[in-house]
Amino acid sequence: MRFVLKNYLSIFAVLLVASGCMPSSSNPLDEQREPHFLTGKSRVNSMDYAGAAEAFEKALEVNPRSASAHFELGLLCENNQQDYAAAIYHFDRYLKLRPNAEYAEVVQQRIVACKQELAKSVSLAPLSQSMQRELERYSAENRDLKQKLEAWQAFYTANGGQGATPTNPPVVRATQSTYVPPPNPEPTARTAPQPTRTATAAPKPAKFLTKSYAIKSGETPASIARKYGVKLDVLLAANPGLNPSRLRVGQTIAIPAP
Repeated sequence: MRFVLKNYLSIFAVLLVASGCMPSSSNPLDEQREPHFLTGKSRVNSMDYAGAAEAFEKALEVNPRSASAHFELGLLCENNQQDYAAAIYHFDRYLKLRPNAEYAEVVQQRIVACKQELAKSVSLAPLSQSMQRELERYSAENRDLKQKLEAWQAFYTANGGQGATPTNPPVVRATQSTYVPPPNPEPTARTAPQPTRTATAAPKPAKFLTKSYAIKSGETPASIARKYGVKLDVLLAANPGLNPSRLRVGQTIAIPAP
């Protein structure tokens, strides 16, 4: 009877291990001595990234709780395959298997960066086209206003800077339409003549008050705009050459005053 019970308990323990109910060894050194894991590291060193990923997957088949294999696969998926969803999965498994690891904080940062890359691929591609059209419209309006201002400044200078009534106001050929400034009404008996005013310098157009900012890892135009309390379209208008989908860490942009 005792022999039968002993055999029964042994079979039950084997079934528990096979079903994954009992934890296997999580020693990093044991994980990294596994033959498939060593093959994967060797292939990484020889820049055979596809072969390395295959070897690390086999290491997980041998030991599904190999945090080291998950970590290596996360790096390969992020840096070499640009498969950010898979990278997030492997990094997340690494943190669950080894929450107190030395590199836990770094892995969490990589998860955030991968999520940001996924968000860019989903939303920024169609959004950038809309932003480009808005920038082109703002640029055309800015050129139109500049032409009007220059025409009025020339007209004002030609009249000696006095407040005389313009008899032939300047006609400005605008970018999209013709704009004719309305003439001042002629003084009548009921309207007192305008007093002569001292000539003053024509006001200069307002300029953006900006400051330089170096882009950090994981930042987007929208997050930078929220950080400094400015509208996204104003930030992009202050940086006409900026491509929102191709930001680089350390790239300098102008932040307009809110």
